[in-house]
Formats: sequence, C-alpha cells, structure tokens
Amino acid sequence: MSDGGHKLVTGWHSDRLGCGIKVVRWGHFGAPVLLFPTAGGDAEECERFDLIAAISPLIDAGRIKVYACDSVAGRTWLREDVSGRERAATQLRFDAFVASELVPAIRTDCRSDGIEIVGAGASFGAFNALAALCRHPHTFRAAVCMSGTYDLDRWMNGEWCEDYYFCSPLQFVPNLPEGPDLGRLRERFVILASGEGRWEAPGEAWRVAQVLGDKGIPNRVDLWGAHVDHDWATWRHMLPQYLDDLVA
Repeated sequence: MSDGGHKLVTGWHSDRLGCGIKVVRWGHFGAPVLLFPTAGGDAEECERFDLIAAISPLIDAGRIKVYACDSVAGRTWLREDVSGRERAATQLRFDAFVASELVPAIRTDCRSDGIEIVGAGASFGAFNALAALCRHPHTFRAAVCMSGTYDLDRWMNGEWCEDYYFCSPLQFVPNLPEGPDLGRLRERFVILASGEGRWEAPGEAWRVAQVLGDKGIPNRVDLWGAHVDHDWATWRHMLPQYLDDLVA
C-alpha cells in the first residue's frame, strides 16, 4: 500500500463530543476528501481494510488528500444502553464537531479558507456523508454514499425528537424551504451506490433518491448487481471509480 509518504496522525479533545478524537490525513496535495468510517470504526479503519490502498493512485498523483476521523456518533447508535434521544443528540454533536472543528482543520491543512470538500463513506459512513452535504451544502460539494444505511428509525426505539429530525436527511430534507441552502444543494451531487447481494439494502438508496429528487437535488443511484455484497471488497472497487470521476 502506498500513501505517498504523507500520512499524518493527529487529534484533539473535543468539548462538543466530550472525548478525544483521532484524525488522520493521507496525501500531500489535491481536493480534500472526508472519508467517514463505518458505525463501529475509527480513523484508521479505511487503511486497515485497504481502502486507502485502493485510492492510492489518486493520492500519490496529488489529486486528492484524504481525511478520516473516529466514528463517535456511529458507536453510540450501536450501543444498547442508550435511548434513541441520546443517539440523535450525539449525532448532532458529531455534526457540529465536523462543521466547526474538523472542516476548519482540513481547510487550514489545505491552506484555503473556502476549499470545498467531498464527503464519502460506506454503510453508516454513507449516512454521515449524505448528512454532511445536506446540512452543510456551502462546505461539501459532493457525497459518495456506498451501501448506505439511511433510515435510522430502527434505532430510535419508537421515540421521536427534534434532534432526530434535524440529524436525518430523510426527515428534514423534504421540508427544506426555498432559500440559499436549498439553492446551493441543487448545485451539489450525491452518488448513491449499492450492491444487490448479501446484507445490502438498495431500497434505502432509492428512498433517498426520491427525497432528494423531489427537492431538485441532483443525485444518481448506481446498482452494482446481485453478486455484489455489503463488504469492503465492494467499496474498494467503488470508491476509486467515483473519486476519479469527481476530482479533476
């Protein structure tokens, strides 16, 4: 595996999240890509499962710089000892961390106060990539969502709260009013890729596509076939192709 000799491991204590969080960067130049981990993952999960190796030609060519952080909110969704309200509140705090701490750090590293970011992720990471774009369309220019889990109702234990409404694109996007945020979203692009094999749920991608399409937000559903499973091997094929298309 190659990371071009430009891997940086850093991190800090986030008061918003109430814990320390690790952030890793691979690359020396290029368009910033924020790669969200799966629900139980950490900042280096993508490297351990050879996703960084799969996109290393783009990294080594200086076309992209890749950033990843720990899955603080995702781990909370997996815990059985917390309420749905606490899960949703943690998700919003994670969103605030991304917008107010991680994005400024990425922009400082890229030496550009206004550089736009591509969000990407698989499984629960796809949810975070979609949510980041929909909540912050002036910061994220595209989302690559692979094998996504987008409907979190199953983890809310029958509860409903405002935090859940505002953290879930399936909840808040249908009610977005006309204005600057929706206008900018209509200039963005969402890729919703899914296999149709084991553990995949392509119906969730189609549901997101319907919600986005109803608001005029550009998106595309890509189905990779019945032989393609919810697995790292799938995402190692998907991500290089999509990033190559998105990043000049």
